Amino acid sequence: MESIARISSLLESARELTLDAASAARSARGSSKPLDRVQVKKLLDSRNEREVLDGLRRVISMMYRSQKTHPLFSSVVKNVASPNIEIKKLVYIYLIHHAEEDPDLALLSINTIQKSLSDSNPQVRALALRTMSNIRVPVISQIVSLAIKKGAGDINPYVRRAAALAIPKCYRLDPSQMPSLLDYLSTLLGDKQYYVTGAAVTAFLEICPDRLDLVHKHYRQLVKMVVDMDEWSQLSTLRLMTVYARKCFPRRTRIVKAQNKAADLQDFYGDNATANTDDDSEGQEVVVLDPDHELLLNSIKPLLQSRNSGVVVSVARCYDAVGTPEYVKTAIGPLIALLRGAQDIQQVALFNIVSICLTRPADFVRYASHFLVRATDTQPVWELKLELLTLIFPHTPLHIKSLILNELEHFSRGTDKALVREAVRAIGRCAVTDSTAAPRCLRLLLSQITSLDGTLAAESLTVIRHLIQQDPTAHVATVVRLAKNLDSATDPHARATIIWLVGEFSGLNGEDNIAPDVLRILLKEFPSESEIAKRQIILLGAKVYLHYLNRQIEASQTSDGEPGPPPKLLEDDDHPIAKLWSYVLLLARYDTSYDLRDRTRLYKALLGVPQLATLMLLAPKPAPQAQSPSEIRRGYTLGSSALVLADAAGVHGVRGYEDLPDWVEEGKQPDPRLRETGVPPATYGEKRVVPALEILDGGSSRSKPSKANGMGEAVGTKTLDDWLAEEEEVSKKAVPAAAPVQRQVAEESEEEEEEESTEEDEEEEDEEEEEDEDEDDEEEESEEEEEESDDDDAEDAKLMGT
Repeated sequence: MESIARISSLLESARELTLDAASAARSARGSSKPLDRVQVKKLLDSRNEREVLDGLRRVISMMYRSQKTHPLFSSVVKNVASPNIEIKKLVYIYLIHHAEEDPDLALLSINTIQKSLSDSNPQVRALALRTMSNIRVPVISQIVSLAIKKGAGDINPYVRRAAALAIPKCYRLDPSQMPSLLDYLSTLLGDKQYYVTGAAVTAFLEICPDRLDLVHKHYRQLVKMVVDMDEWSQLSTLRLMTVYARKCFPRRTRIVKAQNKAADLQDFYGDNATANTDDDSEGQEVVVLDPDHELLLNSIKPLLQSRNSGVVVSVARCYDAVGTPEYVKTAIGPLIALLRGAQDIQQVALFNIVSICLTRPADFVRYASHFLVRATDTQPVWELKLELLTLIFPHTPLHIKSLILNELEHFSRGTDKALVREAVRAIGRCAVTDSTAAPRCLRLLLSQITSLDGTLAAESLTVIRHLIQQDPTAHVATVVRLAKNLDSATDPHARATIIWLVGEFSGLNGEDNIAPDVLRILLKEFPSESEIAKRQIILLGAKVYLHYLNRQIEASQTSDGEPGPPPKLLEDDDHPIAKLWSYVLLLARYDTSYDLRDRTRLYKALLGVPQLATLMLLAPKPAPQAQSPSEIRRGYTLGSSALVLADAAGVHGVRGYEDLPDWVEEGKQPDPRLRETGVPPATYGEKRVVPALEILDGGSSRSKPSKANGMGEAVGTKTLDDWLAEEEEVSKKAVPAAAPVQRQVAEESEEEEEEESTEEDEEEEDEEEEEDEDEDDEEEESEEEEEESDDDDAEDAKLMGT
């Protein structure tokens, strides 16, 4: 019979498993055909849990397809009391979605949800608390607050975590509940489970990020737990600890004298016995860390190996904001490792790497090979990589510099115009930042100005112009070489740049300057030039003629410095430069461009007053600065969205960006004793540990024993009363100060004896109860065996009868 019952139960279990599997497969595959609202309502009203579950799944599917499900509200909500947890979950999802549309009907289910808070299943309790806090009806704010209070004291950490996550929702529902919520939050911050404290930190940052007084007593516990938290809680805790360190640990530094080992060795072995005391003023400034501050920096170091890239960036942010250079250096390697991830992770990681490299480029030299551009890199990625190569270029050894320049030269000859442009600009930044590599960079750029690629030629000449403007007198030969390439340069922008450079430095070398000859050659093909080149030819002619007028004025001055006769009129002057300027005016007069004709008239009027023309045309230009493209991001916090969106933010910055707080001033930081936990204050009369010195002092003043065994006149075992009597007599005579301690020892010994006696009595009672329970169990087992035998006999009789 037992085998038959067992087989039937197995068949029933297999049937249920088959139905569940079929139902799950049907729900995963989707409904074979959509049902109308009446049929769905029929499923919801069914007494079969499988049909109710199928109906709820259809309702949720309709809800997320933006179909009307509000008429089914009463049919769905009445299943909130179902014991099936899957049904509860779906009903809670529906209730959260429609509670704002119909708050009156939603409030009818609050009592049932409240009852679920006392369910024996912790998952049901947590689900009920989460649902109640997500119902955005202000009337139930006090009920939600009481539910959070109950959840914060729950024995299961899963429920306590749900209570911590419900605190911000309750605050948004009713900000007047803030005082009670802070009490619950303070309790949850000190929880022993790391996944509860992580959720509490997230809630803390959302409702009261400035209340650091709640964190003081939990600081060390949070710092030690951060390694065990989940990844999102680690992000919140790192953000909180960064702000906490800024506001609670002052920035302390001290000067450490630099040690010259060679000089010290020479002084030790030489005749000079005195140390170099003249260099006391020279030293290195080092940061002095508070013990709790150092505990934070050391505790988060294992998080650099996290699988979450956001955690790695947050640790680097913490080290950069509140750490020392040594800690920042340890975070560089894990940041570089993020470049092996997906393209989006690479881009965000590179933004943070560039931000650190702007201030610490030498620490990235060893990772130069990781910044080489790959064929699969997207444009934002290779732009940042090229910028990194130029930032570390001045700090790299010679072979790395050669590698970087070879890479840039290769990409400057590519087919991608954007990459060509950035590569040429990178070469220019390398030449500006490192004077030793500037000649090679200049030769590389000069070899590209005759390229058929107009983008490459124009960008190369722009960079060459920036380099020449840095030191014009050292690049006279470069200007001559550029002028020789005018015959082969075909790009309009490239020709305009060369002509501008010739005119800008037309005043060098006096009459030996090549500008008049270049102007003469260019005027031969003036009608066929592009408009941008014609504009620069006219400006070149005006500058050449102005230099000629200034030389004429200087030559006509007397020895006393008085001005001589005015220069000749343009029509009466037979000098070749004057004739060239007249020819320029003639060509521009009949040009089809209105802009060229207006410019020509402007220059002609200005040259009528040479002093004014000199101020307008020959004024010194500031040398252009080849700054890194990420200079606009300098100062933004690592890991912030503003660091990525700074280009599109404009002059007003990113809205909502919060900078790190300033370091707290020395003397204004909170008392470090606030972070002490588990150390009760010492008061008189309480039990305490007796110092060994006090016992020794008391023992040294006692009288010597009369016998060798130290027991007085009678040899034997002394009782506790004898010891206490003797100690009281000695304390009254010699050491009255030790009396409270001895009295305390006596009281403790008496208490221990009483506790031992009570424990023995309790053990005897427990043994007697266990014997009685064993006897009762034996009687019950015998009765059960008799009943089973009777049942078997009855079944056998039935079988025989059949």
